[in-house]
Order: sequence, then structure tokens, then C-alpha cells
Amino acid sequence: MTESVKVVATNRKATHDYHIEDRLEAGLALLGSEIKSIRAGRANLRDGFVIPRGDELWLTNVHIASYQPAGRQGHDPLRPRRLLLHRREINRLLSRVQERGFTIIPLRLYLKRGRVKVEIGLARGKRQYDKRATLAERDAQRQMQRTLKEREYK
Repeated sequence: MTESVKVVATNRKATHDYHIEDRLEAGLALLGSEIKSIRAGRANLRDGFVIPRGDELWLTNVHIASYQPAGRQGHDPLRPRRLLLHRREINRLLSRVQERGFTIIPLRLYLKRGRVKVEIGLARGKRQYDKRATLAERDAQRQMQRTLKEREYK
């Protein structure tokens, strides 16, 4: 049986700016108006990151647009949201973040079986020359595909 997953938002800039070492699925503690806004597809992960507070992980700087029918009882679009993970997962992530250069970033926000999930990645920042090398490699791959396609049609 296949699970239906509806991707709401992706952080396309993440793979450009970071080397993703590990990926994890986490739940989110949300308000009702945030759920409705996410189901409407009004979320942005671009500048988001995860910070540890005490023994919990918090998703920060992720924009979930306010839900208009909620009126005054709505939510703050940029409020921090608690990630729902098992204790051993949190401890493993916290120990890796203590290492030099690691951070945790959101990669995808999606609905799975009616629940909002976020895919987080343990990431290490790329240097400028790494980004250029990645772009050059991608361009070379495109050029090879283009050449192969042209030869098929001749």
C-alpha cells in the first residue's frame, strides 16, 4: 500500500548552500489556523533553520501565512514551532550539532496521512568554490544529455 504524500513546500536553496549529511522526518506542533494555511499551500521554508532550546528542537523563521478566516484568533506567521521527535533522535542531532560546522535545516514540508511533517537535514555549509563546482557539474550533465538527445534524433 503506497502512502499519499502531498508536498506543500520545499527548500530548493538548501542543496545549493549545504551538503546534506542525514535526513529525518519530524512532526510539528501547530495551531489550527496553521494547519489550514499549510493545507492551502501557504508556507515558505527558504530562511528556516532548527535551534535547540533546552532538550527540545524548534523550527525557526519558517513562514506560514496567516489564515484569513481565523481573523483575530490567527497565528504569528514567523513564530517558532516545536519539532516532534523521539528522544534518541533529538540527542543524536544535538550531539552532531555540537560538532563544528553542522546545522539543522528544513528540506520539505508535506502532509502524510493527514498530518503535517517536515523533513529536516543535518547539514554542513558549502564553501563558495563547492557551489561553483556543483553548478559546473550540473551544466556538464545537461550538456551531455543534450548531446545524447541530438544524436538519437539524427
